[in-house]
Amino acid sequence: MDLAVIAENAAFMAAGLLVTVQLALIALCGGLLLGLLLAAGRLSRVVWFYYPASLYVHFMRGLPLILVIFWIYFLFPVLTGKKLDAFWAAAVSFIVYEASYFAEIIRAGIQSIPDGQAQAALSSGLTTWQSARYVILPQALRNMVPSLVTQAVIIFQDTSLAYVIGLRDFLRRVNLVDAREARSVELYLFAGLVYLIVCSAGTLLSHRLEKHKQHAV
Repeated sequence: MDLAVIAENAAFMAAGLLVTVQLALIALCGGLLLGLLLAAGRLSRVVWFYYPASLYVHFMRGLPLILVIFWIYFLFPVLTGKKLDAFWAAAVSFIVYEASYFAEIIRAGIQSIPDGQAQAALSSGLTTWQSARYVILPQALRNMVPSLVTQAVIIFQDTSLAYVIGLRDFLRRVNLVDAREARSVELYLFAGLVYLIVCSAGTLLSHRLEKHKQHAV
């Protein structure tokens, strides 16, 4: 086993890892923002807000992510006449897809708070918005954090699917090095180790947050 191939191509692969991290962060932030809007719709009693949000969530959760990536990358130029860069095609795909999962995490977190909390807040003189901001959401966020961290880990893993549209992320660059050096065992073991370290750190953080939440209850 020749590990020199990893050292010789470390800078090239590190640049791909940076792309992967950037993609994961954009997907996380954008997915959370859109997920908040969808969660509000899922919790709303307004018909025109509830049903479109629910339909979107159920539809997206029923699709494989790779299909959404293909749709965004290949259909966007057809519909708009403009070619979408591979990075932003992947980013948009992840945002619209992961938002459906974030929406359900947020909805479940809010619904985990007993109705009596909101009633008590309202009876103390707080408005509906104030009770949500100062009473419901802080408690719901504590319940959501472990699941949000877990979903962030899943997003990092899923970024590897962006290779199908030619994005030179970490895994794609490992593949390119392998095509040149023919050192599949060393390179893919290295790639697996990188993913394992990052995802294990995220999983460990999720478990610690879960334990902290249980102790706080």
